[in-house]
Amino acid sequence: MVNYKELGLVNTSDLFKKAFEGKYAIPAFNFNNMEQMQAIIAACVETKSPVILQVSSGARKYANQTLLRYMAQGAVEYAKELGQNIPIVLHLDHGDSFELCKNCIESGFSSVMIDGSHLPFEENIALTKKVVEYAHANGVSVEGELGVLAGVEDEVSHEHHTYTQPEEVAEFVTRTGVDSLAISIGTSHGANKFTPAQCTRDENGTLVPPPLRFDILEEIEKLIPGFPIVLHGSSSVPQEYVATINKFGGALKDSIGIPEDQLRKAATSAVCKINIDSDGRLAMTAAVREMFAKNPGEFDPRKYLGPARDELKKLYAYKTVNVLGSAGKA
Repeated sequence: MVNYKELGLVNTSDLFKKAFEGKYAIPAFNFNNMEQMQAIIAACVETKSPVILQVSSGARKYANQTLLRYMAQGAVEYAKELGQNIPIVLHLDHGDSFELCKNCIESGFSSVMIDGSHLPFEENIALTKKVVEYAHANGVSVEGELGVLAGVEDEVSHEHHTYTQPEEVAEFVTRTGVDSLAISIGTSHGANKFTPAQCTRDENGTLVPPPLRFDILEEIEKLIPGFPIVLHGSSSVPQEYVATINKFGGALKDSIGIPEDQLRKAATSAVCKINIDSDGRLAMTAAVREMFAKNPGEFDPRKYLGPARDELKKLYAYKTVNVLGSAGKA
């Protein structure tokens, strides 16, 4: 068994306490490879932001669990090399079984999510509690989930969303002992979060999606005051990246995300962790497509993955400063 402290990682307990008090959210950026990890760490060191390196079960299969562990350890050393010993969490995103969470804990993860949101309430509680008991015995933080997000991301797929029921939250948190709770208030997975038919147009003709259900969030805050809340599916889907991808041969249709001003508002509440994955995928894909379109003879991976990494770093630095408010909090 590898303890996360041996890798130089931290769990989320102190980070979430500071985030709640400081009215900002910790960025949870997904990664699958070296370039993504480099961009995340470089951006967060530059802006002096704590960060959660987030790994899905699909990412573990893609990158190999052993390599991911050493990449996380390398991320800690890379941050120091860049001149800032920022707090770094290694987190399992959407763990779907006790066995997967246990395996991640034993391989050096400092935080895990057990997603039982698709299960009946009592089954969700039982599964989450089992993970919490094992995780806490090893000093690892646990995130649970109530409510279902629509959309597709890696191996998580739901056609319809179900808003979190505030009346269930206090019982769930009390009986499971989770450290944070992911809720459903209108965000969704993937780049195609809303259809144009679900949106209105502002004075500039820009499509504006339905607002997040802050009334649900406020009710939850009243019922479990001071408890860390998590938002999944919080990419904003920058239209400049969508346009670049489509200009250079892509076919992204109706890609509409969460407005950044709503995420900034959420970050000043009990929301202490905001997950962003699709935006990073879009940034890298836009850079790669443009590079190949302008340099069709290029075949050196460094020549197209390098610009993709640079664009991702730029995006994530912007997010910590202007959306999450975590810049300067490391």
